[in-house]
Amino acid sequence: MTFPETFGGLALIPALDNLDLLADPVAAGLRALPEASAARCAVVAIDPELADTAALTEHYGLSLESSANCVVVAGKREGERRFAACLILANTRADVNGVVKRRLDVRKASFAPQQDAVDLAGMEYGGITAVGLPAEWPLLLDPAVVAAEWVVIGSGLRRSKLVVPGAVLPELPGAEVTPGLGRPLG
Repeated sequence: MTFPETFGGLALIPALDNLDLLADPVAAGLRALPEASAARCAVVAIDPELADTAALTEHYGLSLESSANCVVVAGKREGERRFAACLILANTRADVNGVVKRRLDVRKASFAPQQDAVDLAGMEYGGITAVGLPAEWPLLLDPAVVAAEWVVIGSGLRRSKLVVPGAVLPELPGAEVTPGLGRPLG
């Protein structure tokens, strides 16, 4: 096994052998990774009521530093809508109006409307993740996420979570390690 048997209170199983626990785009994204990297990714079924970060971390004894949130940001430039996904640790917030706005080269950036994010990503709200996103979107990764030995991320579904090595995330399509992306809460 290339991942721990447990992570906090989560009992991990191989993601590649349990693709039914992943949204279709996430399963495809995982299969597109180099085999050695995909084999290091684990999945765990959870109660969908525990999908939100606060509930998940409390119930399973995880720290916010071991969980990462994926947020979809949108902006417009000359009538063209531009999207990016940002993966940040759960104890931070994305610098949408600074780092992300500059990367998208838009006047104003904001969180994408929920229905747009769900429809475009092909994932459930509350389960949107960095794996399997539309190829044309930049995937901005906070360096702290990449530096994490293991991090809990969405699976595209509310009923499961992926546990992946931070070092695998830069291998995803469109991934850009982006200093300053995650800002401390408060």
